[in-house]
Amino acid sequence: ACFLDSMATLGLAAYGYGIRYEFGIFNQKIVDGWQVEEADDWLRYGNPWEKARPEYMLPVHFYGRVDHTPEGVKWVDTQVVLAMPYDTPVPGYKNNTVNTMRLWSAKAPNDFNLQEFNMGDYIEAVLDRNLAENISRVLYPNDNFFEGKELRLKQEYFVVAATLQDIIRRFKSSKFGCRDPVRTCFETFPDKVAIQLNDTHPALSIPELMRILVDVEKVDWDKAWEITKKTCAYTNHTVLPEALERWPVSMFEKLLPRHLEIIYALNQMHLDRVAALYPGDIDRLRRMSVIEEGDCKRINMAHLCVIGSHAVNGVARIHSDIVKNSVFKDFYELEPEKFQNKTNGITPRRWLLLCNPGLADVIAEKIGEGFITDLSQLKKLLDFIDNETFIRDVAKVKQENKLKFAAYLEEQYKVKINPASMFDVQVKRIHEYKRQLLNCLHAITLYNRIRCNPSKSFVPRTIMIGGKAAPGYHMAKMIIKLITSIGEVINNDPYVGDKLKVIFLENYRVSLAEKVIPAADLSQQISTAGTEASGTGNMKFMVNGALTIGTMDGANVEMAEEAGEENLFIFGMRVEDVEALDRKGYNAREYYETLPELRQAIDQISSGFFSPRDPGCFRDVVNMLMHHDRFKVFADYEAYIKCQGQVDQLFMDPREWTRKVIRNIACSGKFSSDRTITEYAREIWGVEPSATAIPPPNLPRN
Repeated sequence: ACFLDSMATLGLAAYGYGIRYEFGIFNQKIVDGWQVEEADDWLRYGNPWEKARPEYMLPVHFYGRVDHTPEGVKWVDTQVVLAMPYDTPVPGYKNNTVNTMRLWSAKAPNDFNLQEFNMGDYIEAVLDRNLAENISRVLYPNDNFFEGKELRLKQEYFVVAATLQDIIRRFKSSKFGCRDPVRTCFETFPDKVAIQLNDTHPALSIPELMRILVDVEKVDWDKAWEITKKTCAYTNHTVLPEALERWPVSMFEKLLPRHLEIIYALNQMHLDRVAALYPGDIDRLRRMSVIEEGDCKRINMAHLCVIGSHAVNGVARIHSDIVKNSVFKDFYELEPEKFQNKTNGITPRRWLLLCNPGLADVIAEKIGEGFITDLSQLKKLLDFIDNETFIRDVAKVKQENKLKFAAYLEEQYKVKINPASMFDVQVKRIHEYKRQLLNCLHAITLYNRIRCNPSKSFVPRTIMIGGKAAPGYHMAKMIIKLITSIGEVINNDPYVGDKLKVIFLENYRVSLAEKVIPAADLSQQISTAGTEASGTGNMKFMVNGALTIGTMDGANVEMAEEAGEENLFIFGMRVEDVEALDRKGYNAREYYETLPELRQAIDQISSGFFSPRDPGCFRDVVNMLMHHDRFKVFADYEAYIKCQGQVDQLFMDPREWTRKVIRNIACSGKFSSDRTITEYAREIWGVEPSATAIPPPNLPRN
């Protein structure tokens, strides 16, 4: 969404393509402290922003078989599903540019299941239309996890096949720089079209473009491969092995038989090249193959993307380095020039102007409105770092945002919080690598310190944690239950009062992010170093005047570089330390034995202190932390608790805290998606962004 906003604002002729899911990510309800999912029927009252375009409806083929004939290859006896486009306008910021987001919805053809062999059961056949239309029914809610379901593969091919037909139709009918009344020559295709593969989900674009060029348009194979590679570029979004798409060959054989043949041929070509360069290195061939041998033969979609693209990028510098030095190391050695970095960014229109108008006004008052489309201008705020009125105004806006959010929480969820407390926020999908458990351990440690010494003065905190767990991810659901259970105990303990509250923010989504982020004092970005590709929430908090407590992971590294490490609360292992600990062997028990506050917290979780009605409730969580924690929560516990102590110290000096906030805001300019998209445009797509508004429709063009 940020990228679409930036592309329109930068005047790029760009389209966003995807699926028009009837049901988006589930709505999250918390019942007895557990997550319960309910369907998100977002279209129930209609969607005024979309326009159906039945005149551009396109057929998508599945199943069938491949005929090799003298006239060429034919994919026959297929089942057809129609793709109906829905267009949503994407306006640029005050530049009279409106781009299009085109989302495809699945429709059964009118003769679906009514062909000759099925004349008898008309009613059954019409009811079976649902089978075809289920393709765009529901979004798979997994985050950083691959589940090899056939319906998901159908979704992936559906969006790819419809989109590529659309792109080629548009290419053929455009008259620009073309003597043919209708374009038949594809030589210039990569000069006119760039396809950015957002993760491996649209990886089938590579064999599908090959299929169209070779089988349909009769382009020579090698020429088609050159065109395909020049057209496609791939963005990698994760290094977690369980997230990488590896589809069973058997599924392809059935669903997309021609694509399987093409992938085999591309892989053979690729392996021949590798074998010529590294004679006798059989292990390298195995590592680099698109096809993984084994009990179940699989297609590695990331490898397909790398060989089929002219550019491969990660989404933050540290992530792009990991991509080059570990995930795709062999491919980097083969073609280092392919690999790039494009650090993510967020749109300041939504994530500053729209969600935090108070802060935007205070900024504009000092430096004008240029920052809205050139966020680097926030640097000018450094001149006001010691300006008492500015310090006061920034602090005042934050306090107003906190009061407003506190009122919202009370109104919606009947929870009362202390608006003078530090709003300590961790909102993101629930996942072991994001280490919401580390946050829980800090909350428990704080609680134990208060209980130990109730008369001592504590910096009051409201710890807010929010996010959805994938419905099938047991540990993530247990983490939610743990958070709500800790809150139950702490929030009802009279010794604690309003010194500490733990709140689970239900149904975290963009509309809630727009409310909570402007109100946050502290942003928690605490993933194990080397696991979070970039993160973008970290950037949203930074531009909205929260300070960050975080590890050297993802874009946190570049945030610390921009603002100065001393202006963030950086703690814990670096990637090198994690690797060293892996070599040595991580032993959670060592930390448990030597850190009394950690041991106390774990014993409390374990003994049922936080689940008196079900003492064994959290045994799976404790067992994971003690015996198979891939993300080394205990290894960073001590540094994290110490760092949180430094957060408390600074919060007690509101003027110094606010000066650090101003420094952070002033240094957040790099994290505009306008900068990110400008880099994609120049370094991958070969187009130049334009800052000048086109004339409005009521004025002549020239």
